[in-house]
Amino acid sequence: MSQRASANGIEIAYESFGSPRGRPVLLIMGLATQMIFWDDDFCAMLAARGHHVVRFDNRDVGLSTHLTGAGAPELGDVLAGRAAAPYLIEDMAADAAGLMDALGWRSCHVVGASMGGMIAQALAIGYPSRVRSLTSIMSTPAAGVGPPTDAAISALLAPPATDRDDAVARALEVWSVIGSPGYPLDRERIRRLAGIAYDRSGDPAGSTRQFAAILASPDRRPGLARLSVPALVVHGRDDQLIQLPGGLATAEAIPGARLRVFPGMGHDLPYPLWGTIISAITRLTEAAETQRAA
Repeated sequence: MSQRASANGIEIAYESFGSPRGRPVLLIMGLATQMIFWDDDFCAMLAARGHHVVRFDNRDVGLSTHLTGAGAPELGDVLAGRAAAPYLIEDMAADAAGLMDALGWRSCHVVGASMGGMIAQALAIGYPSRVRSLTSIMSTPAAGVGPPTDAAISALLAPPATDRDDAVARALEVWSVIGSPGYPLDRERIRRLAGIAYDRSGDPAGSTRQFAAILASPDRRPGLARLSVPALVVHGRDDQLIQLPGGLATAEAIPGARLRVFPGMGHDLPYPLWGTIISAITRLTEAAETQRAA
């Protein structure tokens, strides 16, 4: 069941899995994507490996605060520096830190996917004592590194849905472009989650504000180079939305980071890879806890 917490001046909706005595893990999702896309079963599998898992809606999606007063910036103007973004990735990292405060977590293991990986990176840079380990999945340290293919950006910037059926159809179109070509597209899962997401909250302007934050935020590589946190970078070799150079640059920037590249994986988490990815995260969190104890 979704709960709410006050954090960084906004309200954040979140859900938890597993025993509070487990290793704390914060899951951060990507652009225009609600926390439910961290599948229940994925979260349960991670919890079964000894973690206390929390997933949440970022600002401007789902049941968390939507900054409607900020409007919808023109992305071209933001990219060209002619207009300011309403907020930056660093502000979203501050939201995550505020949620940790509300949860009573002095520190935790952080796992971010896509834009969530950018937020996780910014959280580790801005709050190094609060991040026990960092897992960055299908992400990049800067908007210009590993940019999307023409097909991916066209799918992402297609006109917003006009009703629930249109939202489901549009989600299928997007994931058919950016999903994993080496694995079957789980169309039933996409239909189900897209419908739930539409029922929870649909806000195209909020997604635009998040996209503006990505475009306007500075290169995180100088900050990543100063990290001493155990880190794992996961990327799909066939990712069209954030291409492989984004993951390679992230791993290269973080001292000692481990890189896992999966052929056939695109910009999603195919079910057949869940066990492998969860095992890699578990090894990282266990090693980080051993390091902390020492």
